[in-house]
Amino acid sequence: MELRQLVYFDAVARHGSFTKAAQRLHVAQPAVSAQIRRLEAELGATLLERTTRRVALTHAGELFLARARQVLAQLDAARADLGELSAVLRGRVRIGATQVVGSLDLPAALAQFRHRYPGVSLALHSGLIAKLLGLLNVGDVDLIVGPVHDDLPAAFHARPLVAEDLVLVTAPGHRLAAQRGPSLSDARDEPFVCLAADSRLHAILADAAAGLGVALLARSATERPGPAIGVCELARPPEHPPIGLIRSRARPLPPAARAFWDHLAATADGVGGGPRAAPGGG
Repeated sequence: MELRQLVYFDAVARHGSFTKAAQRLHVAQPAVSAQIRRLEAELGATLLERTTRRVALTHAGELFLARARQVLAQLDAARADLGELSAVLRGRVRIGATQVVGSLDLPAALAQFRHRYPGVSLALHSGLIAKLLGLLNVGDVDLIVGPVHDDLPAAFHARPLVAEDLVLVTAPGHRLAAQRGPSLSDARDEPFVCLAADSRLHAILADAAAGLGVALLARSATERPGPAIGVCELARPPEHPPIGLIRSRARPLPPAARAFWDHLAATADGVGGGPRAAPGGG
């Protein structure tokens, strides 16, 4: 049995005519008829009833057609998979990432992805979420790894991955560091080191550790290498949005970017963290 026999048989059944099937397949009509006869001979069953006006399926033909179409559908799916894989292997991914990415090990995830797809070009843009959303909106990045805020514009689609929370950072030995579950109001008289638009988390940590003030920071930022600090678990900390993936709804992800999206989502499944749902998340 040959694949073209299944294709020819499906076309004849679909159009109810050898002539129309041959026209759609761009082959000669006698070739279609000959292949169908060979198929019937091999199966030992009549698949089609030929009349002067129309070709109709026999009962055996109906049974065989269902199986034949399953085979053809599987073949089409395999071709699509291979076509997408080919596009991934020669593609590129432009990633926007904030400095706070929760428990995600983004460097390790990038290395694993590069090992799996060595031909893919990776570009990483770092910045605050507002800047990155601007880049995503104009198509300068394919996706963002960062906080998924409740007020994320409807133009973006998000998939929360891991939870993040806020802690109070102080200099080592600070009075608040010795308290158990202080409230934010306990720090109302302290000078706060704030995150400016062009600040880097390392500088915030260094200033807090130097005794210049206290700071509210994402927990993951305090776990990076750096100066000694005091980390206070607040009794009722302000909420921090979950860390997740964000893409534009206006443009489908290119195959390589879709592969990285799926890769990072699978990586996050291994990390855990129970992110809250977010607008547009899924």
